[in-house]
Amino acid sequence: EDTISRHLMSAQLGEFADPDLLIRTSGEERISNFMLWQIAYSELLFVPEHWPDFDGETLKRCLIEFQGRHRRFGGLVNK
Repeated sequence: EDTISRHLMSAQLGEFADPDLLIRTSGEERISNFMLWQIAYSELLFVPEHWPDFDGETLKRCLIEFQGRHRRFGGLVNK
């Protein structure tokens, strides 16, 4: 895993190489093989706005939704 991660274009981002949130605009519910390795544990959010219409209010709405999610990072919930 470390060898692959070191050779990705995002490796220079250090601790920020693996995003916590991926926002996909235009209402498309697919990632089109975008950053597959890096987004393994990311939260995915699909919004109807197209990129030119994505503004501060849309970002705020996305962040509020992200903050309300319970992240398990691939693990099961302990009961």
